[in-house]
Amino acid sequence: MGTITIVIVAVITCAITGVASYLIIRKTTDQRRRTILKEAEADAEMIKKEKILQAKEKFIQLKAEHDRAVNERNTKLNQREQGIKQMESNLQQQQSELERKNKEAAQVREQMESHIQALDRRKEELDKLIREQNSRLEQIGGMSSEEAKNILIENMKAEAKADAATYINETIEEAKMSANKEAKRIVVQTIQRVATETAIENSVTVFNIESDEVKGRIIGREGRNIRALEAATGIEIIVDDTPEAIILSGFDPVRREIARLALHQLVTDGRIHPARIEEVVAKVQKQIEEEIVEVGKRTTIDLGIHGLHPELIRLIGKMKYRSSYGQNLLQHSRETANLCGIMAAELGLNPKTARRAGLLHDIGKVPDDEPELPHAIIGMKLAEKYKEKAEVCNAIGAHHDEMEMTSLIAPIVQVCDAISGARPGARREVVESYIKRLKEMEDIAMSYPGVMKTYAIQAGRELRVIVGSEKISDQDADQLSHDIAKKIQDEMTYPGQVKITVIRETRSVSYAK
Repeated sequence: MGTITIVIVAVITCAITGVASYLIIRKTTDQRRRTILKEAEADAEMIKKEKILQAKEKFIQLKAEHDRAVNERNTKLNQREQGIKQMESNLQQQQSELERKNKEAAQVREQMESHIQALDRRKEELDKLIREQNSRLEQIGGMSSEEAKNILIENMKAEAKADAATYINETIEEAKMSANKEAKRIVVQTIQRVATETAIENSVTVFNIESDEVKGRIIGREGRNIRALEAATGIEIIVDDTPEAIILSGFDPVRREIARLALHQLVTDGRIHPARIEEVVAKVQKQIEEEIVEVGKRTTIDLGIHGLHPELIRLIGKMKYRSSYGQNLLQHSRETANLCGIMAAELGLNPKTARRAGLLHDIGKVPDDEPELPHAIIGMKLAEKYKEKAEVCNAIGAHHDEMEMTSLIAPIVQVCDAISGARPGARREVVESYIKRLKEMEDIAMSYPGVMKTYAIQAGRELRVIVGSEKISDQDADQLSHDIAKKIQDEMTYPGQVKITVIRETRSVSYAK
């Protein structure tokens, strides 16, 4: 009985404990739930406020964009409205001007109508007088006006036939006599309208250096530098006792130019050794090729010749470095092209085609490979290869009578080639321009105050200026040399460089009596 009581008590105790635990857990859960709800409500309120702020910012941004778009549209509308008002004003002015001109035209029309009416009345009066005169003549002559007219027409026909035959015979004789004179006139006029300097090419080029010390660096140890330079360029380098000068000798002007430019870069840079020489020569060769193409393009543009094949343009550029009997080949071809264009225009032919044939007539002198054929035939084959017109090809091939001429352009090219190559005075222009350049150089120096005398020496490569010691100080002499060099550089065109030497002397003179 006691055991049962204990068990019952334990069970009741457990039940009470479970109920108490349940109540405690429930109360704790309710408190946590209420706390979570409060936190959730606070977070929701915060999120709500943020969304409201974002919505307001978005609204403000959209409103600003809308206002800006409205302002821009209003500005455009105002501008368009002003433009329309301006157009209306212009139209009103034009309408007023048109009405004024219509009134003037109406007045002129009325005046013309009155003049026409007056002329009609005058014509009727003249016709009446003519009829009266004809009636009197018929009465006096005893024949009608139609008979007299027919007799007069027959007499005039016979007289006109005789006069026409005489005039034709005289014209034919005059044409025969003046044909040669007219041809000479066209040739002379063509020559007078073209004036081109003719450059005389030599087989040597002089390379100027600042001092003779550079010669030793160019020769190199045991001559290795000069041998490398000759091997790379194919030009003979002559280093002798000539002061401040090195001679470049070779028959090919392109190679001489490459050697000159390479030497200039090597001397300027200061690094001279075989590897550097080969590098500089290769670079200069590329530059020369680019310059050749550029010269060809510039020449065709100057002459108004278009559509040439790029290879023909390159060959035209190569003419700059070729000479023909003392003439620069490019200058000769340009002059021939200009002569051809002018002469073709005088004769009523196509001047563009004539200039094209004149420019290309000596293209056979500068091919990359040189077959054993006359240069005219080589040039014709090159022109045919690059799709030139048949008349241009024939003019090139026939300008030295190697083949028959089939177009009127061919004799023009032949004549203009002879004019450019042999006309008197072609080479005198070079001397005159040279003398003029030296005179201009001396005049520039004389324009400065304190200068007493000027002398251009060494073929224009040096200008010596003598100044008065009482007017120019030593410091002023240095500045004067710089100023003269700057002015010559800005105002003159000259080959190479010009050395300006200012000489200031102080002299003391006394006399013994």
